[in-house]
Amino acid sequence: MKKESTVIYGRNAVRASLLSGRAKKVYVASHLVNDSLSKEARSILGSVELRKEGEITRITGVPSHQGFAAIVDRYDAYLLSDLIREDEKHHHPLIVMLDGIEDPHNLGAIMRSVDAFGADGIVIKSKGNAPLNGTVAKVSTGAIEYVKVAMVPSLVNAIKELKKKGYWIVAADGKGDSLYDEISYDYPICLIVGSEGFGISRLLLENSDFIVRIPMQGHVNSLNASVSAGILLAHIASSRK
Repeated sequence: MKKESTVIYGRNAVRASLLSGRAKKVYVASHLVNDSLSKEARSILGSVELRKEGEITRITGVPSHQGFAAIVDRYDAYLLSDLIREDEKHHHPLIVMLDGIEDPHNLGAIMRSVDAFGADGIVIKSKGNAPLNGTVAKVSTGAIEYVKVAMVPSLVNAIKELKKKGYWIVAADGKGDSLYDEISYDYPICLIVGSEGFGISRLLLENSDFIVRIPMQGHVNSLNASVSAGILLAHIASSRK
């Protein structure tokens, strides 16, 4: 049975797909034939397909491809059990749960932070979230190749399973009782981040152990979901040193 494929684009995303072995074919803008990434792709795959800029735009559907695109094996989802770490000897596990992140730019940016700060992966609902596509790959700057994403039918049930494994659930919400730096993260954590428009659903908040907020001092009343995730992940990583 032939495995499904998808199109990704952008220098970093294409390079990461080459290094991971996922890339099956690489398209390169004709004027970049001698570019280092073009040479790297030829070294790994044996050849590349040279195309005009407009053709690559047609293939990817966007003009922000930076002259590179690739056909890659589809990004398969993991099981929740693949993300759960029960060995706490060297580090406390950290999983990020996303509730209703529909913008692929946000998902890609969150992936980048998850990879940068050493979290164990992302949990999303099977429906109602951004798909793992070319835009996510580009914005993640290749982190999509390394970050495990588990898709589950119910986030509430996923929380219950994580609690059985010893995880504490921390939800980030503007109406939280505590500031994000007022609690300890020295235990297995599942951090929940909601969408910018609707936040975290009531049921998830009710099943959380802590609800924390990021203090706001300016004129806006909320942060982009990926910015919030980055701030929280950076703090957790720093507090655990």
